[in-house]
Amino acid sequence: MRLLISAVLFAALAGSVQAREALPQQTDVPSKPAANRASASPTVTLPTGTKIVLALTSPVWARSAKPGDSVYASAAFPVAIGNVIAIPPGTYVQGQIDALTRPGWLSTRATFQMHFTKMIFANGYTVEIPSVPQNSSGSASQTAMSQQAMLPEIPTAIATVYVGISPRSDILLDNGTQIEMVLQGPLSLDSARVMAAARQTRPLPIAPAKSATQCKPIPATPGTSDTVIPGSPGTPDTVIPGANGMPDTVIPGIPATPATVIPGTSGTPEIACPGPPVVMSAPNKPVSYKKTLTLSSSMQVAGNALAAGKYQFSWTGLGPTAEVDIVQKGKATIRAQARVIALDQITPRDATSVRSNADGTVSLAAVQFAGEIFELTFE
Repeated sequence: MRLLISAVLFAALAGSVQAREALPQQTDVPSKPAANRASASPTVTLPTGTKIVLALTSPVWARSAKPGDSVYASAAFPVAIGNVIAIPPGTYVQGQIDALTRPGWLSTRATFQMHFTKMIFANGYTVEIPSVPQNSSGSASQTAMSQQAMLPEIPTAIATVYVGISPRSDILLDNGTQIEMVLQGPLSLDSARVMAAARQTRPLPIAPAKSATQCKPIPATPGTSDTVIPGSPGTPDTVIPGANGMPDTVIPGIPATPATVIPGTSGTPEIACPGPPVVMSAPNKPVSYKKTLTLSSSMQVAGNALAAGKYQFSWTGLGPTAEVDIVQKGKATIRAQARVIALDQITPRDATSVRSNADGTVSLAAVQFAGEIFELTFE
C-alpha cells in the first residue's frame, strides 16, 4: 500500500515539473507602456518660406467666384528637402478664396488671396494644413490681443495671385493655371507615408490642360449691297403747229425721274473670345500703404521706444518683408523691418500684440488693421 501511494506521488511530481518547463520563461524586466514601445514615425519638415508650384484642376469662374469658395489644385513639380521627397508631383491640394478683386473696364487685373487647408497624397495619406491662432504665433511669449477669439487666424499655406485678364472673360483662373503656394510656417509630414506615396505617383502629362472657357466667337456677317430702283426717262413736249396764223400748241412732256437707291447693310466684324487669363508674378505697380493705429501704452520697436499715442505705419508692397516707417504728427520716428503675414479672413478692427522682454519692457510683436487681410509682424 505504501509503495502504491509513493508511486502516485512521484508521478504527480514529475507531471508538475513537466508543466512548469512547458510554460514560457518569465523575466524580471518590467513591461514598458505601449506608448514607449512604439517608436515615433520619422518626419520630414518643410521650412517656412517653402514654395510649392500648383496647377489648378478646376477653374474659377468670373461671375460666380467669391470669398469662401473652394480651390482645387495639384502639385505640378516635386518638392524635396535634402535628398528626401516631401511632396510628389500630382499631390492634390484643397484651399479656399479669402479675398478677390475683380477686373473692370478701367483695370484689366484680378487679384486673389487664398489659403490651403488639405493635401491628399497618391496613397491616401491626408494632411490637414492648420491655421495658427494669433495667441500661439511667435517664439516669445506674447500678451493676447483683445477679444482674441474674434481675430482671424494665420494660415500656414497661402497664395497671392495677380491675373491679367479681360473683363469680358468668363473665367478668372483656367484649368492648369500654375500658382505658387508659400508656407508661412513649418509643415511636418510623415516621411514613410510620403515615400510610399512617391512610389505610387505617376508622371504628370506634359500636354497643356484643356481650357474651361465656354466662350464661342461670333462670326462676321457679310452685309448687303445697295438696292437701286431705276428712274423713268420721261417724255418730250408735244408741239401741235397752229393753223391760219394761230400759235403752236405745246403739250408738256413727262419729266424724267432719278433712280432710287436703298442703302445696303455694312455687316458686322467677327467678335473673338478674349485671351486667356495670364498669371503675373507681381502687380504692375507696387501698392503703397499708409495705415493709422493708436498704441494704448508705451512699447519698443526695433530697439526704439514708442510712447502711447497715434501713429501712421507706411510701407510699399505685400512682402514677404517690408521696410515700415512709423510716423507721428508728420515726423518719422522709426524705420523697422517687418514681415507681411497673410490672414485667412479680413480683420474686423485694429489690433496689436506685444512681446515681453527679459528686462521687463514690452516690444511690439504684430499689428493688424481693420478691413485688411494681412498683419505686420516685427521680429
